Amino acid sequence: MSSDSRSIPERRARSHKEIEDLVECRTGALSLYTELAAKQPFKPEQDTQRLLQTFCERLIDYTASAHFQLYRHIDEDRERRQPIRAIADEVYPNISDITQKILDFNDKYDCEDHCGDFSHLADDLSELGERLADRIELEDKLIAILASPRS
Repeated sequence: MSSDSRSIPERRARSHKEIEDLVECRTGALSLYTELAAKQPFKPEQDTQRLLQTFCERLIDYTASAHFQLYRHIDEDRERRQPIRAIADEVYPNISDITQKILDFNDKYDCEDHCGDFSHLADDLSELGERLADRIELEDKLIAILASPRS
């Protein structure tokens, strides 16, 4: 057995582990999103501020994880499998736009314990939730093809 034939199963196992890690990270961020959304109406209390801070950190962790687990190979033009490239070309521009919205939300609300203006948080969180739902749908298209045995 050549080293090339061993490397394909190893790459697939690594890819499946990366997908698992991404989904776990995403689930953690969504759990915090739900917990934070349940605190409405938002008041500038320390508990809410801490939860918002933790959510922002997890949201950025998830965004970075997605980049390093799924998109890095595409960004670096190292993905050779045509079906994956086709899906990536379809979904990646939208994912990039949503990533910017995530970063904007983080910039606005990642303020540790000195954040007191929650006047737009409910609307911003709602919009973010919609964008996250869109992003997950797009990511799942890519994950499905990456996880398929024929890719």
